[in-house]
Amino acid sequence: MPLAPYACRPELSLGRAVDEPESDLRSVYQRDRDRIVHSIPFRRLEYKTQVFVNFEGDHFRTRLTHSLEVAQIGRSVARALRVNEDLTETLALAHDLGHSAFGHAGETALGEALADFGGFDHNLQTFRIVTRLERRYAAFDGLNLTLETLEGLVKHGGPLTLPAADAVAGHPLAAQVELDRQAPVEAQIAAIADDVAYTNHDLDDGLRAGFLAVDELAAVPLAGAALAEVDRLHPGLDPPRRVHETIRRLIDGMARDLIDVAKARLAAAQPQSPGQVRALSGPVVAFSPAVESGLRELRRFLRERVYRHYKVSRMSLKAQRVVRDLAELLLAAPECLPDGWRERAGAPHSHATADTVRDYVAGMTDRYALDEHDRLFRLSRDRT
Repeated sequence: MPLAPYACRPELSLGRAVDEPESDLRSVYQRDRDRIVHSIPFRRLEYKTQVFVNFEGDHFRTRLTHSLEVAQIGRSVARALRVNEDLTETLALAHDLGHSAFGHAGETALGEALADFGGFDHNLQTFRIVTRLERRYAAFDGLNLTLETLEGLVKHGGPLTLPAADAVAGHPLAAQVELDRQAPVEAQIAAIADDVAYTNHDLDDGLRAGFLAVDELAAVPLAGAALAEVDRLHPGLDPPRRVHETIRRLIDGMARDLIDVAKARLAAAQPQSPGQVRALSGPVVAFSPAVESGLRELRRFLRERVYRHYKVSRMSLKAQRVVRDLAELLLAAPECLPDGWRERAGAPHSHATADTVRDYVAGMTDRYALDEHDRLFRLSRDRT
C-alpha cells in the first residue's frame, strides 16, 4: 500500500547532524531503529521498572517489554493510516531510553534532588542519550539519528514550550525541529500507542499481582464492555484466559477508535506533507470523546487499585529514597563518582556536577542503583 502524502518519506528526510553515506540495504529510518536496538541504553531497559520492579516476578512488564509492545501497536496503527511504519517503530522503541531506575518514582526523586539545576525530564534525557551520551561511533557522539526521529522523541508529549531546553537548543538541527509545532503523524502514533500499551498492560499486571479481581472490571468503563463481550462469547472461561481476552479487546478497541478519529481528522484537514501536519492547530491522532472519557475513568481506577496499592507505595518510597540518596550524595561529593564520570564533574553543587549526576543516575538500572546505594551507604568490609 503506498504511503499517504502526509507520511514521512525516508528519501525526503531532513537529514542528520553529521552527513554519512547512506545504506543500499536499509532506509534512514531503519538505520535509526537498528542503532537504537543495538545501543547500551536500550539493553538497560530490561532491568528498569515499569510499575513492578524487575525482581518481583518474571512475568511483569519492564521498560523493555513495554517498549516492544508500544512498537507493535504503533506499527499496526501506522499501517492503517498509511504512514511510515519504520519511523513509528523507531520512536516507539526509543521513547523510554531516558527513564531512570524505578519508573516514575525514580524520576520524581531525581527531579527533586536536581530541582535547583533544571530538575529531570525523561524525554529530554532520551534526547541527550541519542545525541551526546552514547559514544561508540568514530565520527560523532550519540547515534546521529535523523531529524524526524529526534523531533518525534522530543515531542513525545506534544509540542514543547519555548524557549527550548539547553539539551535541544544546542543541537545543530535544533532550528529545523520547530519545537512549538505539532509532531508528524508517525510521532503522534508512537505517543498515543504508549498510552494504549501502558494503560492496558498495567491493568494486566495489576490483575496478575492479585491487586484486583477480574470481576471488578465490570463496573469500569471500557473494561466492563470488553469483559461482557468475553463472557458472552466464552462463558465459563478460566481466569487467565478471561483476563487475556479482555485485555486484547481493550487494546483493539482503543486502536480502532484512534484510527477512525485520525482518518476523519486527516480527511478534513487534507495535509499534503509532514510540514502541513506540523502546521495544524492540534493533533490528528487522538481518541474520540467517548473513549477518552472512558480512558480517564480506567486510569482513575488504576491509580486507586494499582498505583496506590500499599505494596507499590512501599516500593515507590524505597525507590525514591535510593535515587534521592544517590543524587544528593554525588552532587555534594563528586569525587565519589566512578572513573569516566568524575572527570566530567566540577565543584560540588555546580551545574557541571549536576549534569553529570543526572546522566549517571538516570542511566542506572534498578539493580545497579541498589548496588551503588549499598556501596555508598552500607558500612561493610567487603564492598568498595
